Amino acid sequence: MSVTARQVKNKRTSDGGSTSRAGTVYDVFIRYKTAEGYKTYGKRGFLTKSEAIDHEAEMRTKLTNPGYEPIKAADAKQTVQEYLESWVEVHGKANLRPSTFSSYKSHIKNHIVPYIGNVPLKKVTPAMIDNMLKQLSEKGLSVSTCRYAQRILSVAFEAARKYRYIEGNPARDILTKFGKEAKTPDPYTVEQMQHLMALGSGNEWQMIFVLSGLYGLRRNEVLGLRWDNVDLKNRQFSITEQLPFKVPPKTTVITEMAPTKSQGRTLPITEVTLSFFQKQLSLQQKQKELSELSGQPYYDNRLVIAKANGAPMSAERVTNNFAQFLRHNDMPHIRFHDLRHSAATNMHELTGDFFTVGEILGHTLKGIGMSLGISTNMADVTARYVDVRLDRKRTVLEAYHNEMFPNEALRIAQKNLKAKDHEAR
Repeated sequence: MSVTARQVKNKRTSDGGSTSRAGTVYDVFIRYKTAEGYKTYGKRGFLTKSEAIDHEAEMRTKLTNPGYEPIKAADAKQTVQEYLESWVEVHGKANLRPSTFSSYKSHIKNHIVPYIGNVPLKKVTPAMIDNMLKQLSEKGLSVSTCRYAQRILSVAFEAARKYRYIEGNPARDILTKFGKEAKTPDPYTVEQMQHLMALGSGNEWQMIFVLSGLYGLRRNEVLGLRWDNVDLKNRQFSITEQLPFKVPPKTTVITEMAPTKSQGRTLPITEVTLSFFQKQLSLQQKQKELSELSGQPYYDNRLVIAKANGAPMSAERVTNNFAQFLRHNDMPHIRFHDLRHSAATNMHELTGDFFTVGEILGHTLKGIGMSLGISTNMADVTARYVDVRLDRKRTVLEAYHNEMFPNEALRIAQKNLKAKDHEAR
């Protein structure tokens, strides 16, 4: 056990003085693993078991996580706002993705602090949190936003409980029941995607719709795809990086990309989509030439999707402009991310090959296994699907892309047939 009691003949006071009486003190002993092997840490003579447990919890975290800075111990005057702001900086930077970290900070600032921020940490009750959630709901915020605020508090207060800053976790004892969220928009059908592609033809949306709606790339994967990762000769491209979560306004040069959520994947460029890639490359070459002729700067970030001057597009602006684009063209409302869902749904409905669709999208193997209803056991899943070859991905993507552009697919097929006949002669 890490904390042990020990009897002493002369117990000391908190300031180090002698009590001249026998008593119990507590010692902390920790055995922890490092890259060099197992090491030990010990400290003796804590006056109370609570002090020893607090020290053991803090040191175990510090010893197993080099560079960790413990959250400042809460006192009776520390407020919820003070604790949350300290906790999110320590916890968030070490454990959360940049987008989640930013989301936590935003929700704490806007949906938690205005309601219970001034309450002393040790005096927060489930009733206070229930009342906060009620006010958020009455304000018109969605069920998911209210639930997310409760989740943040639950995680934060659980950390405070483990450090013995508070007795229990009030966010887990609330009475609020979250109702069902509004229905997620249905993904676009093939026919709706065809109409969307027609609306985007010849403008800045065309290539964006190809990558998001035909290949199912995530928004920042679309905006972070570079020509360095596109191989037109071998007709394939790789998703190994994405646009960073937060790019400062007016950024013109991207020096470093962010890693993708998945471990990277290679996708084939189908016969139907090849011309889109070629046209996009040709367009950007013309834009570069025009910039040079006019004496205007061109920022060659090698991005497949970029502004006319080569600078990266703003992810938030793409999302907002997409919503306006749909409204102006009387298209059913969907989120930008639903283009990815549309690609997944249409590929699956046309082929029934959920696993390959998952590989195209960059889903985890466990998620694919659960969706297939096979098993969450990795050995079982990998036994049936060891690898998905590029040819299989091409087959699934071609089934969808040919359905999207049947006339073009027919033209290409006839062209290839004539080429074969010519070779045979």
